[in-house]
Amino acid sequence: MENSEKNESTEKLKTENGSDLPDTLLSDTNVTKPDEAVKEELSTEEKAEESEDGMENLMDMYEESFNRFGEGEIVTGTIIALDKEHVLVDIGYKSEGRIAINEFKDEHNNINVNLGDSVEVMVGRWDDEEERVILSKEKAEQVKVWEDIKKAYDQDETIGGEILNRVKGGFTVDIGVQAFLPGSQADLRPIRNLDEMVGKRFDFKILKYNRKRSNVVLSRRVLLEKVLEEKRVATLSSIQEGKVVDGIVKNITEYGVFVDLGGLDGLLHITDISWGRVKHPAELFSVSDKITVKILNLDLERERVSLGIKQLVADPWLDAAEKYPVGSRVNGKVVSLTDYGAFVEIEEGVEGLIHVSEMSWTRKVRHPSKVVSVNELVEAVVLDIKPETRRISLGMKQVVPNPWDVISEKYPVGTTIEGKIKNITDFGLFIGIDEGIDGLIHISDISWTKRIKHPSELFKKGDMVQAIVLDIEKENERFSLGIKQLQKDPWKSIGERYEVGKEITGTVTNLTDFGVFIELEEGIEGLVHVSEVSKEKIKTPVGKFNVGDVITAKVMHINSEERRIGLSIKRLEMDNEQNLLSEYVNNIGPTTSTFGEILRNNLQEKLNGE
Repeated sequence: MENSEKNESTEKLKTENGSDLPDTLLSDTNVTKPDEAVKEELSTEEKAEESEDGMENLMDMYEESFNRFGEGEIVTGTIIALDKEHVLVDIGYKSEGRIAINEFKDEHNNINVNLGDSVEVMVGRWDDEEERVILSKEKAEQVKVWEDIKKAYDQDETIGGEILNRVKGGFTVDIGVQAFLPGSQADLRPIRNLDEMVGKRFDFKILKYNRKRSNVVLSRRVLLEKVLEEKRVATLSSIQEGKVVDGIVKNITEYGVFVDLGGLDGLLHITDISWGRVKHPAELFSVSDKITVKILNLDLERERVSLGIKQLVADPWLDAAEKYPVGSRVNGKVVSLTDYGAFVEIEEGVEGLIHVSEMSWTRKVRHPSKVVSVNELVEAVVLDIKPETRRISLGMKQVVPNPWDVISEKYPVGTTIEGKIKNITDFGLFIGIDEGIDGLIHISDISWTKRIKHPSELFKKGDMVQAIVLDIEKENERFSLGIKQLQKDPWKSIGERYEVGKEITGTVTNLTDFGVFIELEEGIEGLVHVSEVSKEKIKTPVGKFNVGDVITAKVMHINSEERRIGLSIKRLEMDNEQNLLSEYVNNIGPTTSTFGEILRNNLQEKLNGE
């Protein structure tokens, strides 16, 4: 019964393979084919016995081949057939093994397999219905991956992988199985854009793994730190003060730039970037820029390195005095403004100051922004230079002639000019003469005679007026004008119009405790002192007269220099009484009684006494 089952199994194997048993299998037996001549000599009984014994040995070995592979074992087989759903693999088993064709498809759904290819597979269960063993290429690959993981961990080796995507706290990495890369272990410093890491391949160090939980934790930072340390040691052994080296911009701050010199960071301070003005290092550099620097200071104990770029070129102030002598003209760009002036860059590292007082000959510049702006190109004259303190004084107004140097030639004293009123103040009028030069008509030079409380009573801004040049003070930049000087001073001929002792009539314009002001003509007033108001003694004329009253008085004295006219009402009244008395006496004639003569004499003496 047992031999019968073996024979049936052998026949089935022959049928499935489409041929006799493999020669290799036959060759493994101890059965040999007898020589043809010997066979002929054997009896029929001997042949039968020999055939029966050989078949038993053959089947024993065939049965033994069934048990050579255990479930879960990794073996190498050869692909002998494939269809739409399966791939058949010969692993030397009692029948071909079967693998799902999906295990051979790539991410693009292409089948990457050919007949005759060798492939490692894991032996699975026996399928009684199909009478084939189930194989798995993927499971074999996973077993090999875990073996590689264990080897890499045990022997402190690296393993390659591709970052698949971002997850909470880090990344997933394909190393044959999915592993976790913490964000803190992805690089030496925090990564700004985590998405840039996805899809890239790197080498990693295995920090820990657990096959049962399919858990693997990776680190890229450990490898980078090792490389960095190697570079740092090499850099420290090769650098020295004064050496020029190349580096990579690692970080940028408001006070400077950190440069990677090869595992060792150096600081390029903002003051050592340029001989000129640098507002912020970010204006000149970007992270990852390759730059050349000079080592200024090296502290090996604390591993601190100070770097410089401006030291790669000569200090421009060394020959600034020869290049920019006093009086020379320069061109430059306005780089900054302050309340007191504008800083102008003549060349990189050399700046000069234009003070607000040196910006215009004629304008009073309150702030430099009224004249120039940042980045504007200007021309200036060197007024002073001090290389030892790195200072240059510049002037803009010196580029053009000083208008005050020629103004006296253009407008000599006595010249009549015409200009527009640009401004009105309590003390006078400002008249535009030339560009940037204004002349002042003081309130006292507006009229010979009018009492003006404020110039706006007679003029308004924008009016055109004529005036005479009275004085020019170039040192103080003053230009004095007068309007009243266009006419003769009426006080010069006042004595011709108002003789002393002459009776005049005028209008009361003002009343004070000390007297009465009477206007004789426009702008000409005389004063009747309180003692000259009446023969009677009065303390004040206020209340005795009103403004606007017409009064007749006698001219007592005239002072044209001081512009004063003294008047008297009392003297006029006394003169009138004397005239009346004289006329009365003259009318009496020679028959006048002695008493009349006495009375007349008494009156005359009384008048003379007063």
